[in-house]
Amino acid sequence: MASTAFLETPSVVAVEQKPVKLKKERLPALSGLRCLAALNIVFFHFSNPKWFGPFAPIVANGYTSVSFFLMMSGFILAYNYEERARAGKLKAKNFWIARFSRLYPVYVLALVVSLGMLVDEWHARTHAQFALGMILTPLMLQGWSPSLSTFWNTPAWTMCTEAFFYLIFPVVILWRRPTRLSRLLLWMGGLWAAGMVLPSLYMYFHPDGVMHVNRYTDGFWIRALKFTPPPHIPSFMFGIALADLDGRIRRDARLRLWLGLAGCAAIYAVLYYGDYMPFPMMHDGLLMPLFGLAILGLAGHNFLARIFGFFPLAVAGQASYCLYILHFNLWILIHRWHLWNDLGLARFDPWISYATLVLVAVLVMTFFEKPVQRYIRTKFLPNYGR
Repeated sequence: MASTAFLETPSVVAVEQKPVKLKKERLPALSGLRCLAALNIVFFHFSNPKWFGPFAPIVANGYTSVSFFLMMSGFILAYNYEERARAGKLKAKNFWIARFSRLYPVYVLALVVSLGMLVDEWHARTHAQFALGMILTPLMLQGWSPSLSTFWNTPAWTMCTEAFFYLIFPVVILWRRPTRLSRLLLWMGGLWAAGMVLPSLYMYFHPDGVMHVNRYTDGFWIRALKFTPPPHIPSFMFGIALADLDGRIRRDARLRLWLGLAGCAAIYAVLYYGDYMPFPMMHDGLLMPLFGLAILGLAGHNFLARIFGFFPLAVAGQASYCLYILHFNLWILIHRWHLWNDLGLARFDPWISYATLVLVAVLVMTFFEKPVQRYIRTKFLPNYGR
């Protein structure tokens, strides 16, 4: 897999013209980063942050990892499809089928595994809400209803947002973006500011009547801000623009290392003081530029990328989607069934539960996700990507 080469000077970045290539260089460090982000969400949901010592601030604010995934989605899609789209080789129907094959089979599997959770939903909802949730959730539309966004499988609201991103991507990837570096950076700054608009309005008007909002705050408008697709569009678009910026920097440029180190350090600093940060902004847009710096650094050829690209991390990172979509209800079911007590392994919990979730994710990826994805693509897209 090869990428377009770039020549760099102190004052200008020039593009070396090459034929369009549909395959791109693999970036294993970003897979490793996805692994750590997915694990952080697991720890955020099911741990005591104090267990993690100096990493406690990262775990305590693990909800920000979801924002990272949504922005990374824009970056990865643009990185893989930009040249194909500009060459007129990206057909929307084929793209949607390919994305469907990646997203939906495991999504449905997670719902099937979680059928027992419907008993809880039945008792917690009105009959009308339950019926609507049963319709919207399999269609990946539940995120458009703030009250039903976490119906059946709590993390699945993100897949509703991802599905919306996939829907609009063939159009937005063709939008003309700035070519001059200064204007591209200004454009990205505008997207960052756009991501702050809805959180700022929420904090100004307090529509749910709560003055000090945190992760436990519940209300129609905070749920709309957190779980519905529109507030996350700036992050997605920022990720697309970030791919443009990534293309201007050589993979082996020393600049990438400094950007990555600065991004990781700044993320840690912000999360360290996370309790003092405005939660509505932290939940999505505030960390956009810092995530962007980390991604640019890890997309290079440097020691930081080698650390995050460590083979086990990279492999587990490929299963990050399976881990994310399965972990919440699977954890609940494991402990509801008292599995470790019955096996005499309770003293090893929660670490044995974490290891089990990762193992299940890798097995699902290997023996379900990839085979089903290949089957769908072979049947409906025999020439896709050639």
